[in-house]
Amino acid sequence: MITDAMGLILADNRRIQLGALTEPRAIAAIPFAGRFRIIDFTLSNMVNSGIKRVGVVALTKYKSLMDHMGTGAPWDLDRMRQGLYMIPPYINPITREPDRTDAQSVIDYVKTGDQRYVVISGSAFVTNTSYKPLIKTHIESRADITILYHKDGPIDGPLAMALELDDDGYVRDLMVDYPRSTSQNYAVGLIVISRNLLLQLLAEMMARGIADFSILGILQNYKRFRVQAVKLEEPLLRIHSVASYFDASMKVLDTEIRHKLFDVDRPVYTKAKNRAPCIVAPGSGVVKNVLASDGCAIMGHVENSILFRGCVIGRGARVTNSVLFQDVQISEGVVLDHVIIDKNSVVKMDGRLLGHPGFPIVIEKNAIV
Repeated sequence: MITDAMGLILADNRRIQLGALTEPRAIAAIPFAGRFRIIDFTLSNMVNSGIKRVGVVALTKYKSLMDHMGTGAPWDLDRMRQGLYMIPPYINPITREPDRTDAQSVIDYVKTGDQRYVVISGSAFVTNTSYKPLIKTHIESRADITILYHKDGPIDGPLAMALELDDDGYVRDLMVDYPRSTSQNYAVGLIVISRNLLLQLLAEMMARGIADFSILGILQNYKRFRVQAVKLEEPLLRIHSVASYFDASMKVLDTEIRHKLFDVDRPVYTKAKNRAPCIVAPGSGVVKNVLASDGCAIMGHVENSILFRGCVIGRGARVTNSVLFQDVQISEGVVLDHVIIDKNSVVKMDGRLLGHPGFPIVIEKNAIV
């Protein structure tokens, strides 16, 4: 069933940086859970909720994102009408830099759609949920804006939006990045708004010379409009730092969370890359609690780790509590613990990289260590 709403995904945010992980890509394009990207979960949520028109706003470093999404075929968004839209920034003809006044490109996208509502999502979280109940509640309540929140506060990280709610579930106060907040209610980074109201707010932004279109910018109008809050019941993995990304990745290894994140009734779609099944060689060490993707070859000891496609673990190597991106090569005798290694990197023989749960070591893309 098609939903009377279009989707809008904000693929990057300058306030959220993950060091070497976001150096070559937008946060939405960061690999996650073995064979996916962060944006796959939001795109899949929208498609599974009957949203067939989705725009992706990418202001910087969007080459990796465009390569991953392609025509939108994995999400059934390669359509003659509706479908997937990439919304890059306008380029300033004088400075040759992206124009941060990106409201006009969003206006163009929203105006050309015929849906009555818009679901706007950030990219600093991973969850698997249906947006249909959220949209239905928004319509029935006649709220101006409906925001999704989770009771997982307090949160120490950029863009932590604490919500104070009244007895009817409407936002009466909003505090951002306030370390002393007593609220447990924190915005997820996803709202529902009518198409007409969004166009009005975008026009006001341009008239005032406001350069940055964001969910926070919309929510700051909570005193002008009726902003309703709806609680997210499903597990939520927030990603706003290297430590939180590592923590979210480790939580995927928990069987209960993984089954909820990959609910069979709400599939998570991604770009397919056909490779041979993962191989665990005879005589290898212990392989325990490992999420290994296709194309991997394990000849050493691997425990509590995530291996993306094509990873090779050499004989005598010991990999624990680590996340290895696509085509990472771990040579013989290497010891890794609490490490994140970006794609196409190599760790040479007998190397040792030992991090800490709160401070994992991050190796950049295409590195030789």
